[in-house]
Amino acid sequence: MELKYFRLIKTIAEEGSIANSSEKLFLTQSAISHQLKDLENQLGLKVFYRKRNQWELTEEGTALYKLGNTIITTIDDGFKNIKKIQNGSVGTIRVSTECYSFYQGLPSFIQKMAVLYPKINVDLTLEATHKPVEKVLSNELDIAIVTSEPESKLLKSIPFFNDEIFAIIHKQNILNKLDFIDAKSLAAAHLIIHSYPLETVSVYEQFLKPNKAAPFKISAVPLTEVALEMVEANFGILCMPKWTLKSFKLSKDIVFKKLGKQGLKRQHYLVIRKEDESKKYINDFITNFIDEVVSV
Repeated sequence: MELKYFRLIKTIAEEGSIANSSEKLFLTQSAISHQLKDLENQLGLKVFYRKRNQWELTEEGTALYKLGNTIITTIDDGFKNIKKIQNGSVGTIRVSTECYSFYQGLPSFIQKMAVLYPKINVDLTLEATHKPVEKVLSNELDIAIVTSEPESKLLKSIPFFNDEIFAIIHKQNILNKLDFIDAKSLAAAHLIIHSYPLETVSVYEQFLKPNKAAPFKISAVPLTEVALEMVEANFGILCMPKWTLKSFKLSKDIVFKKLGKQGLKRQHYLVIRKEDESKKYINDFITNFIDEVVSV
């Protein structure tokens, strides 16, 4: 039995007639009569007796009225409680990421948060990109998105996403002949990165540096569109996860190559201060952010 029927019975019973119920239900008298008739046909019983201008509940109708009151009260109380919980989610969150890839989706996510949680103010702190963990520790940042788990006992790391970095090259690039690209081969290439310092570049920190290799040339190109054009012209190699390029139209001349035989995989973490673990607005941000990333 649909909730609208319980509200129908409750309103008619309390207002005394269909005419008096019309305004409260935002329905015409004809529509109310049709709904009541449909309900009685479905149930196979009479809900109301009509006596002159007064509508009175039958015995069965009285039972439905009491049941409806219980259900409606429970639902209304539940929504009130949800509203109280939502209103309790108040605060400012300063967030930054060491991986420029995540900046592509953050503005739209922040916009969604503003709709769902109008009392949570999310501040995207771009200047903290190069040292987000340090900024969390110094209370200049509340949440850092990083690719390595910090060791500080004052921090909590929440793993939330795995991806893989590929070498993006032109099909005529000599490296395309290889089954995968090792550190030595990449060291002989012109590497295109988003920006300096190199410590913020995953392919350098997690692939070249451990293998004691360095590209003979590095160019910092902050615009992904321009970097892709350079790759299309076979002027260099870009290293990025595939998901970050979903919004770009890629040339058929571009190919993806694994970095290392096993591939260069990364684990992403959300890092917060342990003292902030119990803050509702922080947890609301984290829960919604993880849901957003899972759908990528």
